[in-house]
Amino acid sequence: MVPKGWEQKKLEELCSLDAPITYGVLKPGEYFCGGIPLLQIKDLCDGSVLSNGLHLIPPELDYEYRRSRIIKNDILISLVGTIGRVAKYQSSSEANIHRNIGRIRSNQHEYLFHYLRSDDVQRGITDSASGSSQSALNLSTLRSMLILVPPVIEQKKIAKILSTWDKAISVTEKLLTNSQQQKKALMQQLLTGKKRLLDENGTRFSETWKLYTLSKLFQRVTTKNNGKSNNVVTISGQHGLIKQEDFFKKTVASDTLDGYFLLKKGQFAYNKSYSNGYPMGAIKRLNRYSEGVVTTLYICFELTTPKISCGDYWEHYFESGLLNNSLSQIAHEGGRAHGLLNVKHSDFFSLKVAVPGFEEQQKIASVLSAADTEISTLEKKLACLKDEKKALMQQLLTGKRRVKVDEAVAV
Repeated sequence: MVPKGWEQKKLEELCSLDAPITYGVLKPGEYFCGGIPLLQIKDLCDGSVLSNGLHLIPPELDYEYRRSRIIKNDILISLVGTIGRVAKYQSSSEANIHRNIGRIRSNQHEYLFHYLRSDDVQRGITDSASGSSQSALNLSTLRSMLILVPPVIEQKKIAKILSTWDKAISVTEKLLTNSQQQKKALMQQLLTGKKRLLDENGTRFSETWKLYTLSKLFQRVTTKNNGKSNNVVTISGQHGLIKQEDFFKKTVASDTLDGYFLLKKGQFAYNKSYSNGYPMGAIKRLNRYSEGVVTTLYICFELTTPKISCGDYWEHYFESGLLNNSLSQIAHEGGRAHGLLNVKHSDFFSLKVAVPGFEEQQKIASVLSAADTEISTLEKKLACLKDEKKALMQQLLTGKRRVKVDEAVAV
C-alpha cells in the first residue's frame, strides 16, 4: 500500500539521466602504482567506503571504463556474493568500481541510501538474487526495483533523522573500539610487568615475579559427568563457555553425556581448536552456570593455590594471548585436522609463566575487569541504538510513521 502523498517508482526513474545504473571494470589487472583507485566489494563497510588498501588501476583502463567512474554521494551496491551491501561514496577524489559493484547516482541519494539499507529491501534483494553457485543481483532487477518515494521535503526530514542515529552509532562504535584497544594495551603492560600498579599503601609494586609451571598452580579436572548434569556447554571466543544450544541454536552433543567432563563454576577449559582471534585455541572460565558438561577434547583444570593465584587474574591472562607463543612450541605437527591442535595435557601443564604476588594479581584483575565493564556497557548501548534505528527505519521508510515537514522530529 502506498502512503498518502507518496509514489512508487522504479529505482532507475530516480537516477540521473546522464548516469544510469551501471557496473564497472571487468578485469582490473595487477596493482598499478600511482594509478586510479578501484573499489571492490571488500571496500564497502557499514555504509561507508574504506580508504586504505585500495586496488589501483592504470589511467588508461579507468578511461576505458569512464562510464562507471564515481563521484561524491554516489551510492554503491554489491552485485555478487554478499549482495546488497550498500555504501555511499563521500570522497571528492576520482575513483572507479569493479564490475561486482553497481553505481546509483541520484539527487535523492540521502533518502535512497537509507531506503536501500532497510531490512525489507535487503530481504527483497536476497530473494531476487539469481545464480546457482554464487548469488548475483543483475542490473535489470536493480533498475526495476520498486521504491516508495515521499515528497522531497519529507525525504530530507527522514534522511536527517536516520543520519542522526547513524552519527550516534558511529560515535559509540569509535568509543567501543578505543576502549577495546586501551584494554588490550593494558593487558600487554600489566600482565607482563611492564607497568606496575600501586598497592594499598600507595606504593608501587616492586616484588620480583616468580616463575611457575602451570602444574604448580593448577590441576587437571577429569571428573566424568555420570548423569549429574545435562547442561552441555561449548567455548565461544566472544561469549566464553556458553550453552551449546544457545551458541549453535541446536544441541550437537552425544545423546549419552556420562563420558563427558563435568566442569564446576570457576574452573577453566582449553579448547584446542584454533579460531578467529585465537590462533592457539581459547581458554575460558565457567562463569555463567554452576556446572557444565564439556567434551573430553577440552583440557579442563582448576586452581590449586588460592593463596598464590587469583582466578580473575588468570582469566584475563589466558584471554590476553600471552600463552600463545609457548603453546605454539608444544603443538605438534600433524595435529591440525579439522582445526584441532595436537597439544598434550602433560605438555600444557609443563608451560612456565611469570607470576606476580597475590595482591598485585588482584589489583591487575580489578583494573582489567573495570575495563571489561566499560566495554560491556558500550556494547549494550551500541546494540540498543542499532535496534532502535532499525525499528525507526521500518516505520519511517514505509510511511507507517510520518514526519512533520516543518520540524525534524517523528510524530
